Amino acid sequence: MTDLTITRVFDAPRELVFDAWTTPEHLAGWYGPVGLTTPLSSISLDVRPGGTWRATMISDADGTEYPQGGTYQEVVAPERLVFTWGAPDDPARQALVTVTLAEADGKTTMTFLISSLPQDMRESVHEGWTSALESLATYLEPT
Repeated sequence: MTDLTITRVFDAPRELVFDAWTTPEHLAGWYGPVGLTTPLSSISLDVRPGGTWRATMISDADGTEYPQGGTYQEVVAPERLVFTWGAPDDPARQALVTVTLAEADGKTTMTFLISSLPQDMRESVHEGWTSALESLATYLEPT
């Protein structure tokens, strides 16, 4: 098992970044690496400790579906989320995600930690989440 940490600074207030993680309409706007879309109809979020979440990413190229899901362990709005993440039907292949948000000068620093990640998944998960968090940055850009 291995850990992976990604830190990003978003030009958005912390409450908006938190909402982007916890509101289906926001999540549908960014969740997934480039080339994958997550339809609003596939998202189910019960954002409370013990609540579950599900979302299905769909390949823009060939329609392949990638179901995701897990259980919320900790929810402290708007500063911290802890949840399991992975294939909903394979608990052995799930990891623990901790999202910590700190605001300064109207910007939000997000520390994304994924732990208990199977070693053979590290590279693809790093690439996928780096791409997804880039999508989140684009989604949060002021208009």
